[in-house]
Amino acid sequence: MTAMRDILVTLIVFASLPFIIKNPVNGVLMWIWISVMNPHTQGWGFATTFPFAQIIAVTTLFSLVTSRMPKMPPSSAVTIALLALVTWMNITTLFAIFPAASLAQLSKVMKIMLMSLVAMAIIRDREDIHKMIWILVISLGFYGVKGGLFTIRGGGNFRVWGPTGTFIGGNNEIALALVIVIPLMRYLQQSCDQRWLKHALSAAMLLSALAALGSYSRGALLAIAAMMALMWLKSQRKMLGGLLIVLLTPLALLFMPDQWSERMDSIGHYQADTSAMGRINAWYMAYNLAKDRFFGGGFEVAEPLVFSLYAPDPTDVHAAHSIYFQALGEHGFIGLGLYLLLGILTWRSAAWVVRNSHHDLELRWAGNLARMIQASLIGFAVGGAFLSLLYFDVPYYLMAAVVAMHALVRQRLQVRP
Repeated sequence: MTAMRDILVTLIVFASLPFIIKNPVNGVLMWIWISVMNPHTQGWGFATTFPFAQIIAVTTLFSLVTSRMPKMPPSSAVTIALLALVTWMNITTLFAIFPAASLAQLSKVMKIMLMSLVAMAIIRDREDIHKMIWILVISLGFYGVKGGLFTIRGGGNFRVWGPTGTFIGGNNEIALALVIVIPLMRYLQQSCDQRWLKHALSAAMLLSALAALGSYSRGALLAIAAMMALMWLKSQRKMLGGLLIVLLTPLALLFMPDQWSERMDSIGHYQADTSAMGRINAWYMAYNLAKDRFFGGGFEVAEPLVFSLYAPDPTDVHAAHSIYFQALGEHGFIGLGLYLLLGILTWRSAAWVVRNSHHDLELRWAGNLARMIQASLIGFAVGGAFLSLLYFDVPYYLMAAVVAMHALVRQRLQVRP
C-alpha cells in the first residue's frame, strides 16, 4: 500500500511537468500542494526523500522565464515589505553566531520566499486565486478531516499529529494550520452552488476544528477563539453565526475528555508549567540577544552557548516558540519590525479590498475572500505567538492572494464608471 502511494505521488508530479512548462501558474499550484500537504510523507518508500519540490521549482522557474507572463510581482507595499524582510535576513546571516548552520537554514528559507514571490508575480486573476485557495484547502483539509475522525474514534483521548518531518508535524503546528484553513473553507462554501459541496465543506470545517482541539494545543484554543470571533464580526448574518457558535462550541468542549480540560485549564497557571516557563525563558533570551546584537543572532540560535550568554536560566534551552521572538532573536529589532510591518500592510491591503468591493457584484468574491484571509491571519497571529513558525509558507501564499486581489480591484476601479 505504501509503495502504491509513492508511485501515485511520483506519477502525479511527473505528469504535471508538461502542464507546468505550458503555464507557470500550474507550477505554483503544484509547489503549494507538495510543500503544504507533503503527500510524499504519507508513504514509506523512495518518495519520502525524493526531491519533488526541487523538480517542480526548477520547472516552474524555467516556465516563468520562457513565458510572456509578468516576471515581477505587482507593485504594492506588501511586496516591498516582503523584499525588505528577505534582504534583511540575508544581511543578518552575514553576522550570524553560527555561520554554517545559519547559511544552511537561509538556503531553505530563501526557497520558500522565492516561490512566494513567484506566486505573487504570476497569480493574477480570479480563477488562479480560486485554484490556489482550493489547493490550500485540500492540502490542509486532508489532515483536518483525518484528524477529526481520529479524535471522534478515540473519544479525544489521543493527540492529533501532523505529517512527520514537515512544518506541521507537531501537534501544535498542525492545529494552527487547521485554524488557518477553516476560514478558507468558509470562503469556498460561500462561492459554490452545489448543495453537496456546501455540506462537504461544512463537515470539513467541523472535523478540522475538532482535530485542532484533539491536538491538545493550548495556543490553538486561543487561536480558534480569535479566528471565530473575527469570522463572526465579518459575517453578514451575525445572528445565525452567533447561534451556531453558542450551540456547537459547548458540544465540542463537552466531547473532549477530562485530561483535555485539565491541559486547557493550565493556561491560567502557566507558572507551574515547565513548558510555558521554558518558552518564557527563550523569549527573554531572544530579547537580551537582540539588545546586545544589532543584527540579532542569525538563524539557528537555540543553542546552549547562546542561552548561557543571554537566558535567565542558561540550562533550559528551548526554541523560540513564538514567531515574534523568533524574528527578534534571529534578526534583531529591525527584523521583528519588518515582519510586523509585513503583517500590518497585508491586513490593511485586505481591508482595502473589502471596502472597495462591497458595492460591486463582480468583486463580491474578493471581499468575501479578503475577510476570510483576515480571519486566517488573526488566527495565525494569535497562535503563532506560541510557535516557531516564522517561515511557515501558508501565510505568505495568503499574502500573494491579497496582493493579487488588491491589483484586480484597483484595475476594476479604474475602468468602472
